[in-house]
Amino acid sequence: MTSLLELKEIFRSADAVCFDVDSTVIREEGIDELAKFCGVGDAVAEMTRRAMGGTVTFKAALTARLGLIRPSYEQVQKLISDNPPQLTPGIRELVSRLQQRGVQVFLVSGGFQSIVEHVALQLNIPTANVFANRLKFYFNGEYAGFDETQPTAESGGKGKVITHLKEQFHFKKVVMIGDGATDMEACPPADCFIGFGGNVIRKQVKEKAKWYITHFDELLKELEEQ
Repeated sequence: MTSLLELKEIFRSADAVCFDVDSTVIREEGIDELAKFCGVGDAVAEMTRRAMGGTVTFKAALTARLGLIRPSYEQVQKLISDNPPQLTPGIRELVSRLQQRGVQVFLVSGGFQSIVEHVALQLNIPTANVFANRLKFYFNGEYAGFDETQPTAESGGKGKVITHLKEQFHFKKVVMIGDGATDMEACPPADCFIGFGGNVIRKQVKEKAKWYITHFDELLKELEEQ
């Protein structure tokens, strides 16, 4: 069993760090914001809560939620322009510090590519380092489903992304940071999981994660101590 000290050493010497996005890198849950914007906020928030608690499969929850929202292309674009995602305090500094150290930073999200790419842009993360779900639209802009072939569309998908990154780039140590059950599941293949409770505390994650933080300053301090 890996100790907290060993986890901290893995983080300090990692060659790649993967962040969940909703309620981790940004303060809100993108799908809940989209649901509110489309007038079905309460019903979808309850489904999100169940999905994050790990009681239903991620794909089943995603399908059900999107079936209720049915967002058009125009609605998604308007959400991003009218209510842009709010970055979590400390994330900009942490990502910048990791990049200065030559660490590759990835966003691995069960959220939507268009929203996550907007976040990546604010953090100077290349869009090639974004792994998220893709919404599909008909030629008239109406909702046409989502790309079910994306690994992030399924439970265990974040682990598949990390396995792919290790194979492609030969990373020795990959860290996963996130607030939910799907993030914790990604370790292994991630070498270290850091639970994040700065925006919302998921009981199951707080109880099971060996390293649990509530502010990104805690990780910045770890990097400074080296």
